[in-house]
Amino acid sequence: MKFQALFFLLILTCMYLSLAQGSYGNCCLGYSKVGKLKARRTLNYRMQETDGDCNIRATVFELKRKDPTGNPMTVCANPEHDATKKLMRVVPLKITVN
Repeated sequence: MKFQALFFLLILTCMYLSLAQGSYGNCCLGYSKVGKLKARRTLNYRMQETDGDCNIRATVFELKRKDPTGNPMTVCANPEHDATKKLMRVVPLKITVN
């Protein structure tokens, strides 16, 4: 009986720890260099703010190139860098509604 109670507590603890780490959904966790990224290869972009699940402010560029699952690839860039600002002027903004 003690073994079953201990095992049950161990399972609950593992579940709690896995949920406590949080989920990042569709968030950028770091920045990529966009110096070589061309406007003709970019479909649009969206802004990621530091609210909810996301920890950093980023500009997310959606590329014409597809990933292995068939979805457009994305590149996360620092919105303060000059190369990102230049690309944002050329590429259309994608309006996302939550």
